[in-house]
Amino acid sequence: MAELAHWDTFCVVVGGAAGALIGLQFVVLTLIAERPPVGAALAGAAFASPTIVHFSAVLLVVVMMRMPWHAPTTVAALWGLVGFAGAVYVLIVLRRMRVQKAYEPDLEDWLFHGAAPFAGYATIAVSALVLPSHEGEALFGVAAGTLVLLFTAIHNAWDAVVYHVLVARAGAAHPSGRSRE
Repeated sequence: MAELAHWDTFCVVVGGAAGALIGLQFVVLTLIAERPPVGAALAGAAFASPTIVHFSAVLLVVVMMRMPWHAPTTVAALWGLVGFAGAVYVLIVLRRMRVQKAYEPDLEDWLFHGAAPFAGYATIAVSALVLPSHEGEALFGVAAGTLVLLFTAIHNAWDAVVYHVLVARAGAAHPSGRSRE
């Protein structure tokens, strides 16, 4: 696939960012783990784990972009699988958000933990379907989907850190009156 050769810099930048941010997320979670609030396990499954999954999905997709594929249909099938599995995972996360009682999600949470990642995974899946006939456009779709996931995960990681530092550690009540994670 000659088109993929033009995506080297994108893959290095996005893959490097995703890999580094996965490591940073582990450091942050280790630092805030000393005082886990009640219901942290369910809230973590709804709010923290998906961030790592999204960073990992981005890393996986861009690594697949750099593998020496002999036929575009192979990589398209794998991207389709990642996109489909990610979209299903987001539906599971939405259920977890609804079930957990440690924090009352607001509109921003529903958008950044549900709608945005679902759109990213769906874009990757659809791009995989159109890759055989529209290779250039499909690659831009995969890039857009991975960037949506990367920026969503960055937002969610930052949101969790800010919450834990400014609200949970300070002992202040969250505007909803409930703790978050």
